[in-house]
Amino acid sequence: MKRRELLTGAIAVSSLWPALELRAAGAPGYSAEKYSKVIVIDALGGPGGHHPDLPDDAPLPDGDIADVRRSGLTAVNVTVNEVGNAPDRFEKAVENIGLINREITDHPDVFLQVLRGSDLALAKKSGRLGLIYGFQDSSMFDGDLSRVAVFHNLGVRIMQPTYNRRNLLGDGCMEEADGGLSHLGYDFIAEVNRSSVLLDLSHAGRKVIEQGIRASKVPMAITHTGCRALVDVPRNTDDASLKALADRGGVAGIYFMPFLRTSGQPHGEDVIRHLEHAVSVCGEDHVGLGTDGSIPGVELNEAYWKKQRKFVEDRLKAGIASPGESPDVANLVPEYNDARRFLTLADDLAKRGWSAARIDKILGGNFARLFAQAWGN
Repeated sequence: MKRRELLTGAIAVSSLWPALELRAAGAPGYSAEKYSKVIVIDALGGPGGHHPDLPDDAPLPDGDIADVRRSGLTAVNVTVNEVGNAPDRFEKAVENIGLINREITDHPDVFLQVLRGSDLALAKKSGRLGLIYGFQDSSMFDGDLSRVAVFHNLGVRIMQPTYNRRNLLGDGCMEEADGGLSHLGYDFIAEVNRSSVLLDLSHAGRKVIEQGIRASKVPMAITHTGCRALVDVPRNTDDASLKALADRGGVAGIYFMPFLRTSGQPHGEDVIRHLEHAVSVCGEDHVGLGTDGSIPGVELNEAYWKKQRKFVEDRLKAGIASPGESPDVANLVPEYNDARRFLTLADDLAKRGWSAARIDKILGGNFARLFAQAWGN
């Protein structure tokens, strides 16, 4: 993940696909006024858009800042590391944290670093976007778990033991052996718990998820995933793991990624299908949203597809790509390709008969509760 990509999340695209019918005739919607009053959290994303003409470390453009303001988001988990096993991961993580810190310094009226649960309410009250620093791997520790405290002191509040492949802590979801956690992996979970950091089991192999849920002394998350019962690919999570997560008080975030369907472009109906299944397995108190995407939407054009092809090619070469990733499929959901995507989704859910109370939980209430439990107030 390049430094600009940590601000961007996945690449977005204009809605060039026809809208799908997601609504029950005559059902009431979810108002913009109500949306403005609730906590809204993207458990994996980024405030930057798709700008292939800008260098990786360029400041956020004015248009992206405007979209952040328009989005209505309260907070987003921003990945501040580069994934995969490599010798420079510690240094890159520190550099990336510096990059995000610069945005907060340059735009103190737009961004707020989130360090504790009460910061979510502060972000909402002040109309700023709370930035939660998160790791999607543990390669930056290089086996030295004292670095958990180092990065906690730098503001990192969410940490994953693995990405798609094996590392010193355990097996990612792409390892056929599915060897589970190493002894160091168990020690990592204990240190994460001790440091009041949220354990995130996204991208992990089945055994790492199972063992991690049992080993953690506090509730944990799978911040961005889909339901494997609906689409059997490694990046999705099986029902037994989702149920175990919920039983321990955790929350699973449904993403807006190609893994929501067997092949082709995912659509709004796929997001809702996975949300409904996750709620049926976990209960409505244990499901949220982690789009794995950017806040702004950008136009699908030649520059986009060139970047998408290179993105997939680079991941294949690095051995970190998952089945379902394709140079011909955009990493987004066309119906929700706009900074106000969560309001559109809330309206679609309401018009399918979801109660406002349930929608509020999915939009951010569940993750807000979990974050406060993990970090304190």
